[in-house]
Amino acid sequence: MQTNYTVTGMTCGHCAAAITEEVSEIAGVSAVKVDHEAGSMVVTSDAVVDQSAIDAALSEAGDYTAVPV
Repeated sequence: MQTNYTVTGMTCGHCAAAITEEVSEIAGVSAVKVDHEAGSMVVTSDAVVDQSAIDAALSEAGDYTAVPV
């Protein structure tokens, strides 16, 4: 299952790398693709990932927010 997100707060590739690292640690997530220029993220997972888990991962990575699209 793939879920697309709009991510705010990213300014560089380091931001994307930090988000990728944290979101990848969520149980059930098999792949994460983050594009800081487009402000987007695609999460591939076995099942629906709870928004609170996404929010917590982005909080760990920095001052970012993600909204499913």
